[in-house]
Amino acid sequence: MVPDIGRGSRTHGLLVYLYGPGRREEHTDAHLVGSWDGFAPDPGRDTSPDPDPKVTLARLTAALDLRVKQVGDRAPAQHVWHCSVRTAPGDRRFSDEEWNSIAQRIVHATGIAPDGDPDGCRWIAVRHADDHIHIVATLVRGDLRNPRLNYDFNKAQAECRRIEKEMGLRRLNAGDGTAAKNPTSAEKFKAERTGRTETSRETLREAVRQALAGADDENEFFTRLREAGLRVKVRHAPSGDALGYNVALPGDRNRHGEPVWYPGSKLAPDLSLPKIRLRLADGTVEQEARSAAGRADWSPPARERRGATGTVERAAVLLDGNGDDEEAAAQLVGVGELLDTVAQTSPAATRAELAAAARAFERATRSHVRAEHADTRALRSAARGIIRAGGALGRGEDGGTTAMLLSTLVLVTLAAARWHSARGHAQQAHASRQTAEHLRAAYRQAAAAPMRALHDQGRALPEAQRRTHEVTLRAVLPEQSVGAGGMPAKTDALVATLAQVEQAGHDPEALLRQAIDMRELDTATDVNDVLVWRLRRIAQLPAHPGEAARRQQAGTRSTKTSTSRTSERNIPAVAPRPAVSDPRNRPPRR
Repeated sequence: MVPDIGRGSRTHGLLVYLYGPGRREEHTDAHLVGSWDGFAPDPGRDTSPDPDPKVTLARLTAALDLRVKQVGDRAPAQHVWHCSVRTAPGDRRFSDEEWNSIAQRIVHATGIAPDGDPDGCRWIAVRHADDHIHIVATLVRGDLRNPRLNYDFNKAQAECRRIEKEMGLRRLNAGDGTAAKNPTSAEKFKAERTGRTETSRETLREAVRQALAGADDENEFFTRLREAGLRVKVRHAPSGDALGYNVALPGDRNRHGEPVWYPGSKLAPDLSLPKIRLRLADGTVEQEARSAAGRADWSPPARERRGATGTVERAAVLLDGNGDDEEAAAQLVGVGELLDTVAQTSPAATRAELAAAARAFERATRSHVRAEHADTRALRSAARGIIRAGGALGRGEDGGTTAMLLSTLVLVTLAAARWHSARGHAQQAHASRQTAEHLRAAYRQAAAAPMRALHDQGRALPEAQRRTHEVTLRAVLPEQSVGAGGMPAKTDALVATLAQVEQAGHDPEALLRQAIDMRELDTATDVNDVLVWRLRRIAQLPAHPGEAARRQQAGTRSTKTSTSRTSERNIPAVAPRPAVSDPRNRPPRR
């Protein structure tokens, strides 16, 4: 059950909407299911001899606004309190009497109209659909004082959790006050009216996160915001120091034609300028000299992704360990930053899933565990390297190292889900699991070509060589990874990788044991894929073996041609050969 609370200043306008047809004719049979005294006039069920819905609506507005008119200028500027309460998909349909009971519990819990208080605020509950009601109250009590509504949303959430438990409804995850502010109803309606798929607040939140990802300092952060096309307004103290910032979308204006500005703190709790400064100070990337490992013929995006994979592995180990919670929380922030950079630089085929993963994991980066003083240099440096390397094309080594990184990111997000679950962070754990699903979808797309090439190479190996590596797999792989026939399924890619590990001069069995011991494999959807990427990273093998083979063949052809030409130039003079009858058999002229 989901409550959504807002404030307004026009009682009559809200009632017109609630009793009207809706924006897409979705409102049906609008009527009251409850009110402050049980006798409020109902425009939807007027039983008078000559009913007129407009007149009844005006009477209902006057009744709700009675105390507001009595206090005059002392009334709150936004005196209309509006709370919609919606059941989850799959919940049973409630009767009007049940909705009335729910409305009474909500207004009691929030302080709108406490039970037994004759001076509570006037309120009504309107139903115009099967799955939700709208509670409307005016914020002046019978004693002409304002109600105390501190933390009304949190109180409504807590009451909804109790209602779910008592009425056998679908149990939703409880919030902890660290989530980003949801868009208001007005923002949602404006986005719908202007044809946008999301509200300005959501678009700006993602844009600010992406500008912050891997930024070196405050100036670079503001520069990135402007380069992203946002309007930026920085608030300065008399000394010239920046105090805060506001952002707006070009063309997003209010009724007066002015830009609609959003402070960073209203986009998300961790996007205020003081919080951003803490992150930049704690993880200044230039303080850590980091060079991505890789061969000179690999592209910069490929080298940076390969280096980031090792950093993510270490973050997963920290999350799985029993170390300091502050350090673990910092790793989550760093992983979120890395996801933002990967989403920005990913090829078109995986961009949508990776953007969805970054948006989902944003919720997992915030909890009541503080990470302000923990070290995030390694992850921030990896994020910065990916941004500086530019976009990956998704082919060849680019695509292979993207798959390598995504495979590890799946495991680190599952480690994040376990870490949050162990600390009772239900929403963050759910967000981490959602992220893992998006990453899995992106991984399948990125890994298709390199895994197909490895599979073909494994099938093409001589039978004796295959059997040797299969014996190694049988001896080393964990029991749960081995199928009923004694061998894990789909081992061709892993066998091919072991053969290439041996060809590179490594001990296949020793390296396989090292890859298995790096961290657990229980959460891996495909153990073989995880081990393939770990082995290729440890042994410094190309992530896309098909591309490597193509280059090797091209290099071999080039070498043969060059050798042939060099040999021809260096052939010493020899005695003339006997003449032959067929001109085609004559030696070439020098």
